[in-house]
Amino acid sequence: MKKPTIKDIATIAGVSPACVSMILSGKNLQRFSEQTIQNVYQATRELGYLPKKQRGKSAKDVILIVCPSLMNPYYTTLIQSMEQEARVRGYLTLVFATYWNKNAEREILELAARPLVVGVIFAMIPQQPHLAEEVSKLVPMVTVGDKTYNINIDTVDVNNYSAGRMVAAHLIELGHKHIAYVSTTLNSEHSSRVNRCNGLKDEYAHSCPDGSVTVFSQEVSPHRELYVIAVEREVGYELTKKCLKEHPEITAIVAVNDMVAYGAREALLESGKNIPEDISLCGFDNIYPSRFEGINLTTIEHAIVGRGRSSIRLLTDKIQAQEDISHGKAITRMEYQSDLLIGDTTGPVPAGTT
Repeated sequence: MKKPTIKDIATIAGVSPACVSMILSGKNLQRFSEQTIQNVYQATRELGYLPKKQRGKSAKDVILIVCPSLMNPYYTTLIQSMEQEARVRGYLTLVFATYWNKNAEREILELAARPLVVGVIFAMIPQQPHLAEEVSKLVPMVTVGDKTYNINIDTVDVNNYSAGRMVAAHLIELGHKHIAYVSTTLNSEHSSRVNRCNGLKDEYAHSCPDGSVTVFSQEVSPHRELYVIAVEREVGYELTKKCLKEHPEITAIVAVNDMVAYGAREALLESGKNIPEDISLCGFDNIYPSRFEGINLTTIEHAIVGRGRSSIRLLTDKIQAQEDISHGKAITRMEYQSDLLIGDTTGPVPAGTT
């Protein structure tokens, strides 16, 4: 079978061979419309063409992994499980961190559309789902994160809303009426954080209507995310100090994740609080330090390794099936069940508390 050429690509894309050559080499891209660039990339994929400098197994088997940060062990564990599975299946991986910066996410999505890349995995729900959906028409894509039906991309997720209700039910059973939820940036771009919060609130409204869930959140800019290594711990510490000062009636604190919970723990101990005798503490994700002796945090197990490996399997199956992803593809949604792990940081509400 005749190997495809730049002229073949030009014919399908409706441009000149010179334009194809410049676009594939990344030169003078500002001269072309976004649609023209995408037409060339799409034609390249359809024909199975690779430029000379990109030919060879190592170049055509690259999967991009996009994550917001590398500091939180949740993401490092998730990415490592992805890389383990990718190597078994014969793929290379490239990891990019966005630090929740939309411009960085846009740049990575532009890179993802190039023929060198055979697949993309988001280790979180994209902040700009409409852009991700457009790129998913050109290259197989999977997201790993929160259960949501608002994105038309294959997902491997957990139900954070149900997890929030699970934590609330545990605290209600222990007699805690007034609790706090402490979180980093809390908005629609961080659905898992919002859904955990909503789950807590709804369970309290249903099972403990005379109780309350007080929310403390702090905006974290992409700049701070990038340059402050311990930003999540700092947020947990600062918000817990504020909580203790403004709401002494609170007997339990639920952190948006385990890293934030560590900061909350530090603030509680510094303030002379015994955990859980004076105040209980919960997190989410069950990252590996949470099982260390002396911490043993009550948290939600979210099957980090299993979801990472499943995301690679889902993605590579689609790549190997060589589906026509530009026309009528089905959306696959894979959901892992969450489990409550009761550690040493939650206990009965202190005696005499109302």
